[in-house]
Amino acid sequence: MAATRLYRSLSKTLIHKLSQNQQLLSCNLPNLHLPRRTYISDMRKSAFEATILRFLRHDIQFELQSNPPKQPITKFDSFMVDGRHGERWIRLKRQYANEDIKVEVTMFDGAAPAPSSNASGGIPNADDIQLHITLIVSISKGEGDKVLEIACSAWPDSIEINRLFIRTNKKMQAEPYAGPEFKELDDELQDSLYDFLEVRGIDDNLAVFLHGYMKNKDKAEFRGWMERVKSFIERK
Repeated sequence: MAATRLYRSLSKTLIHKLSQNQQLLSCNLPNLHLPRRTYISDMRKSAFEATILRFLRHDIQFELQSNPPKQPITKFDSFMVDGRHGERWIRLKRQYANEDIKVEVTMFDGAAPAPSSNASGGIPNADDIQLHITLIVSISKGEGDKVLEIACSAWPDSIEINRLFIRTNKKMQAEPYAGPEFKELDDELQDSLYDFLEVRGIDDNLAVFLHGYMKNKDKAEFRGWMERVKSFIERK
């Protein structure tokens, strides 16, 4: 009888101890795994970053070798050129008689089939595509608050007028009347407006210059973008 009571007492004690050990193990188990998870996460993060940096460094080096940086052009004909580093547009300015002329020019913002490719058929290649640049010509006179704005397209070797209207430097109406489409105007009036721009330096030569300038700017901005991304990822 005494032996039975002793056996039961030892069994209860053993079960109690096992229960305590199991609870202690379950409480400490997550803490044992956390450092390992953090270590693996850090390794993956470092591997991803190293891969990105390797590609960026390779592409930056390739761009530098294939398209070495050129000295920025600050003047064309009678225009001063503001290259607006880090932005998607540039500004040209000049004086003509009593007029202040400002031309704001986007980087390449579209493309269209080249005229010579219309009849060739088949799938167009890079030589069949001509890139498009938008420019806004603003002409003001003296102290007046009126500005003539002319929206144009610059194709690789020509300027095309799209629309023109007068705006004021004061607060504009929500939807001012911007005039008809340029092609709806009388042919002689169209020719006269092209002549008006040409004597102010807005001509086909400017279109050729802008396309060459934007090709270089596109490459320079791409390199700059890669450099900024690389610097951010390298930062600890």
